[in-house]
Amino acid sequence: MRALRRLAWLLAALAAAVLLVQAWYYARILGWAHAAPASTAFMERRLEQMRAKNPRAVLRHQWVPYAGISPQLKRAVIAAEDAKFIDHDGFDWEAIQKAMEKNERRGRVVAGASTISQQLAKNLFLSGERSWLRKAQEAVITRMLETAMDKRRILELYLNFAEWGEGVFGAEAAARHHFGVSAAALDGEQAVWLAAILPSPRRYEHGRTTAYIAHRMDVVRARMGTAQIP
Repeated sequence: MRALRRLAWLLAALAAAVLLVQAWYYARILGWAHAAPASTAFMERRLEQMRAKNPRAVLRHQWVPYAGISPQLKRAVIAAEDAKFIDHDGFDWEAIQKAMEKNERRGRVVAGASTISQQLAKNLFLSGERSWLRKAQEAVITRMLETAMDKRRILELYLNFAEWGEGVFGAEAAARHHFGVSAAALDGEQAVWLAAILPSPRRYEHGRTTAYIAHRMDVVRARMGTAQIP
C-alpha cells in the first residue's frame, strides 16, 4: 500500500510538473502575440555552435514588421512550405498521411509534413533532437500558437526568425545578406530563391543556384498563383 501511495504521489508530481511547463510555454506565447522575442531557442543553439569554432561569431538578425516584408516573399514561402497555411488548424493532415506512406515505402524518413506553425513552434522553443516526446511537445505548442495568434502574426514571427544562411536569421537579414536590399524591396525571383533554400539554407550563399534549387524554384513559381497570404 505504501508503495502504491508513493507511486501515486510521484505521478501527481510528474503531472503537475508537465502542466507547469505547458503553462510557461503558453504564457510566453501570449506575450509574443504582441511583443516580439529577442531570440529563439534555435538561434541560441546555432550561436553556440558557431562560437565553438569562432568565439567572436555573431548572428545577423533584424526584426521588421509584417508590412515591411515583401508580399512576394510571403507568398513564395507559403507556396514552398505550407500551401494550406491559411486554412489548417496548425497541421496539414493530408500531407502528414502522404509523408507517412512515403516513409513506409522507403523504410526510412525521407519526407516530412511540418507546417509553418509547427516549424515556428520548434524554432521558438525546442531542441533539434528527433524523438516522439519532442514531436508531442511540438504538437502542443503548435496548438497554443494557433489558439493565441492569428495567421498573420504566426507568419510574421516565422519570417522574422527563419534561418536563411550561416548565422543569418529573418527576412531582413536574409535580403541584405544575399541580395543587398531590404526585405520590403525583394522582387519575385529573389523571393522565390529565398523560399526555395529554406530546407537547407546554410548550403547556399548569395543567390547561388544549383539544379536542385532551380527545380524547387520552378515548383514554387507554379504554386504562387494560388498561395493565399494573411
